[in-house]
Amino acid sequence: MADSVLYEVSDGLATITLNRPEAMNAMNTESKVAFRDAARAAAADGAVRAVLLTAAGDRAFCVGQDLKEHVGSLMADREAGTGNTMSTVREHYNPILRALTQMPKPVVAAVNGVAAGAGFGFALAADYRIVADSASFNTSFAGVALTADSGVSWTLPRVVGPGRAADLLLFPRSVKAQEAYELGIANRVVPAAELAEEARKLARSLAEGPTLAYAALKESLAFAAGHTLDESLDKEDELQARAGASEDHAIAVQAFIAKEKPKYLGR
Repeated sequence: MADSVLYEVSDGLATITLNRPEAMNAMNTESKVAFRDAARAAAADGAVRAVLLTAAGDRAFCVGQDLKEHVGSLMADREAGTGNTMSTVREHYNPILRALTQMPKPVVAAVNGVAAGAGFGFALAADYRIVADSASFNTSFAGVALTADSGVSWTLPRVVGPGRAADLLLFPRSVKAQEAYELGIANRVVPAAELAEEARKLARSLAEGPTLAYAALKESLAFAAGHTLDESLDKEDELQARAGASEDHAIAVQAFIAKEKPKYLGR
């Protein structure tokens, strides 16, 4: 991986760190490629049972596209008569979002500062967002005459509802941590000094949990978002049969009978 995105796996937990603090972790081409590859690696690695998405520095989680690089690319497009700049959505942002949302394991985002534009999208793609009390969120897209990308048109309405999503997209503004919690954007708010420790503790607990059950929960929530109740009930039946046949379910039942804490294997 490039230095702009760090990737580490330890005891079933993959940690992806956006590492351009001097640029508020804005995404240039190098970091987008590295993030895409890291997310795909975590999704494909059977030894990874949970993912922690973090960012270096204390000012920003990610402020989205690196606009300095973006302006240069737009100028090059104009001179060449091409439209290559906006292909980054197809080549980078979409694969990142698919990897995060579709991987069969939980993803925790530790939001340490500003999460704007695509950075907001990355946070929303996580299954759980633990947020520093100094952090904030901003859709930003309309502020630079762009529409939503990085999955925000799909994730944001499902988190805050379509009305609030339209408000936040049409009238971009800074949503502070407490309001983010009230809107459902933040699952938990902690003091900034405690974020790193609390986020790792949370992600570690998920990495030690029933991985197949978590995967089924992710799949069922995504399925139900676009299907009828009857279809969702059938999906629950299918997924519960799969979970019930897992080793982890047998371990959980045996531990319950023995009044012990289960030690899951992730299978």
